[in-house]
Amino acid sequence: MDYGRSERPAGAAPLPTAIKILIAGGFGVGKTTVVGTVSETKPLRTEEVLTETGIGIDDLSGVEEKTTTTVAMDFGRITLSDDLVLYLFGTPGQDRFWFVWDELALGAIGAVVLADTRRLADCFPSIDYFEGRGTPFVVAVNCFEGAKQYRLDEVQGALDLDPDVPVVLCDARERESVKEVLITLLEYAMKLREERRRAAAGD
Repeated sequence: MDYGRSERPAGAAPLPTAIKILIAGGFGVGKTTVVGTVSETKPLRTEEVLTETGIGIDDLSGVEEKTTTTVAMDFGRITLSDDLVLYLFGTPGQDRFWFVWDELALGAIGAVVLADTRRLADCFPSIDYFEGRGTPFVVAVNCFEGAKQYRLDEVQGALDLDPDVPVVLCDARERESVKEVLITLLEYAMKLREERRRAAAGD
């Protein structure tokens, strides 16, 4: 008898496909909110209270009311269909926690880079990271109240993105808005995968 192999009962429904997605971006951009908004289960959070130790290290401009920060990851789950489940991993935003990123990125099909137009430069480290790894990503502009609104092509130009990289608007507090962002990422990732397959096959 093979004890190392787990057999599924005859007639059992097939297991759903599990897809890993990262939610990235700068400090205070809304990553924890995104995961909490869309997760169908209570999200796992690793938040700690901001202390005086972070003064001069964590830039709170534009997010002065923020009192906590993610120090490892946020984790949530969303079922898109009977055969497709997404696992969401929110990354920490500060540079000093970047050692966590390589572990979180393993096996990820793609990433959502959240952007705040008040602090757009905070996107660059995330964008550089995913471009360097060849990981598909989309940029989602989180629409904060009172923030100046820009056209999507203006954001794309300011971030010096490849024209094919999707840039979309979202409200991190609205479930349907976040789901649309995730669907956009899935479609983009599948498109890139097919293009790479054809290129490898010489089609």
